[in-house]
Amino acid sequence: MKILALTSIRSEYDLVSSLFKKLHLDPEIDLQLLVGGAHNSPSFGLTRKYIEADGFNILMSIESLLDADSSSSRLKSASILLMSSVDIVKRYSPDLIIYAGDREEIMIGAMLGGYLSIPTLHLFGGDHASDGHIDNPIRHAVSKLSTVHFVSNDEHARRLYAIGEPSRRVFNIGSVALDKFYDIDKNPSVVSKIAFKEVTRPLALFIYHPVEGELDNVESIVRDAINVLIEEGYHVFIGKPNTDYGNARIRNVIESFENNTDHLSVYSNLPRIDFVQLFKACSLIAGNSSAGLLEAATIPIACINIGERQKNRLCAENVVFVEANKESILSGVKKIKTIEFKAKLSKVINPYGDGQSSKQAYNLIKSINFQSLLLKTEDPINEE
Repeated sequence: MKILALTSIRSEYDLVSSLFKKLHLDPEIDLQLLVGGAHNSPSFGLTRKYIEADGFNILMSIESLLDADSSSSRLKSASILLMSSVDIVKRYSPDLIIYAGDREEIMIGAMLGGYLSIPTLHLFGGDHASDGHIDNPIRHAVSKLSTVHFVSNDEHARRLYAIGEPSRRVFNIGSVALDKFYDIDKNPSVVSKIAFKEVTRPLALFIYHPVEGELDNVESIVRDAINVLIEEGYHVFIGKPNTDYGNARIRNVIESFENNTDHLSVYSNLPRIDFVQLFKACSLIAGNSSAGLLEAATIPIACINIGERQKNRLCAENVVFVEANKESILSGVKKIKTIEFKAKLSKVINPYGDGQSSKQAYNLIKSINFQSLLLKTEDPINEE
């Protein structure tokens, strides 16, 4: 079986790498990766090196990312990836194309499959947040274009049924993103390794992605959040933002802090094991990353989600949603320190799965007749 997997950014790659490993080790499967986007950009850490270090076969690396901090650059970058990959994919002629998440590049995978008559597998379909971010309609549009869906919970499955996807195409396996949190043990020494010094304060992980509706105030949002965390006694580990429009403004704020406090450490890209161990060493995650909703409950640690991104997305009781201002962020930090919240946190169950999802995904890939599902003949108004 020939499988092609698309990957364009480190965050998405790490979500599915545990599944890639199982497929790669199977002698009956030829897994090849099409590597584009931020993976091949020096500005974002040239993260293709982590794929190479994991030992996966790279069918082609495509320099598709425009190094421009604008809303239009994401669309132009996606068009470069499409134009550059059509002939490559057609020549390889895989039996299945795999892609994950909600970024613009997965539209490329879905279109390649649809127009080249190749079955496709979409991971993390059916998820939804009410923040109005473009990621949501991209995710749902890709679901309509995809052959099969591996979803993370029953709610996501029901959402796919609601948009006309029949149950024979939908498989609830939990989230493959959680598997690494069960596979990788805690290691407190990673803290000083990343910080380049001994850290005695409690740790807070801060990851904030630019959101179009908050761009006018993004500098103050990030600055206020960092200040609150430091003032409340935390050492803050900050991950630099991804390629979304507005990332340069966030980077500028982060860099203004780097040399002005001993209570902050900044990283760009970390090896997977280091990131998971750092995550597990923290007392909370703040910002607006999906990691706060999807993965933090597995540890478990508190999540303070700031602003509009991720609102009304399925989550456990470890998440506190706050407005994007200093007073609300401070209130959220105060809340997670209460005895009541800590008691609730100790009993949290992650609705996204139990860390066994990659095994389920692998077994399904081996057993599903994808070719028989290729033609989407069903009429949405007559489906279950």
